[in-house]
Amino acid sequence: MSFSLCIPRRPLIVGHGAGATRLCQAAEELGISGLIAEGEPRELMARALDEGCDAVHPGELPAAVQLALAKACREAGLRFLGQGAPLLAAMADSAAMRRLMTEAGLPLAAPDGEGAPVRLSLLADRHGQVVYLAPRQSFGDTMSMAPLPWLTAERTAYLGRLAARGVAALGATGLIEAGFRVAGNALGFVSLRPGPAGEEALDEALFGLDPLVTHWRLMSGERLRERQSHLVGQGHARLWRLAVPEHARLDGGPGVRLDHPGDGHEARLVIWGRRSEELEPRARRALSCLLGTEEAGRFVAG
Repeated sequence: MSFSLCIPRRPLIVGHGAGATRLCQAAEELGISGLIAEGEPRELMARALDEGCDAVHPGELPAAVQLALAKACREAGLRFLGQGAPLLAAMADSAAMRRLMTEAGLPLAAPDGEGAPVRLSLLADRHGQVVYLAPRQSFGDTMSMAPLPWLTAERTAYLGRLAARGVAALGATGLIEAGFRVAGNALGFVSLRPGPAGEEALDEALFGLDPLVTHWRLMSGERLRERQSHLVGQGHARLWRLAVPEHARLDGGPGVRLDHPGDGHEARLVIWGRRSEELEPRARRALSCLLGTEEAGRFVAG
């Protein structure tokens, strides 16, 4: 391999469902044989050691849980493939993170929560290089979309540069998710959390880039290959989280992708189109295949 020799040989990936499956798939593309497991930190350490794992990836767990997992890895002598403990502690403490972002020169969102919540993923290497991906917005617990039609290219670039400045100041590595609130011409920082966040498929569709493959490379010590000037999104994408009925099938078609690890697990449906008006009929057709016409209408309308 051409990249760093500190790449893990057999990591245990914490989680389940589509998120853990996609991380495992991305690892396999790099010749990494991952093992997916769930449980409490002590149980996971025992499983990792029994299976001959040399590292543990925290998956999509929140920062506070990752902090406990990082401690367990240190005690078990296993490499933790996540952010450092001090950064995880700050991510788990909103007041501490807001202080750090103020020191980095970022404006803070008003305490009253005014403005639209916007999130974006960033990729960072150990040498301070950072790129940002598409700002996105969630509607309830089921649907997310990117890019945001009401956010101009200039505002998007400004938001991305602010987020990248904060991430670089903290020395984060790999995938990170930054949250802001945007109200008119004003925007302010809200939160920073470790990635992956479960919505990387939106950026995959828009940029033709797999953030999870890049994440594995960065966590293994490789320099960031991507340059911000080359990351130009194409089209529009939406992602739905849904429970797919047993034996339901998707008949495919352009701009349609389903990440479904099997019965009993949440599925993630991604719809892409060159123009925004292509999304609704394409989504309605795909959701009708999976859920039926009436339920599809509810998802699209929501």
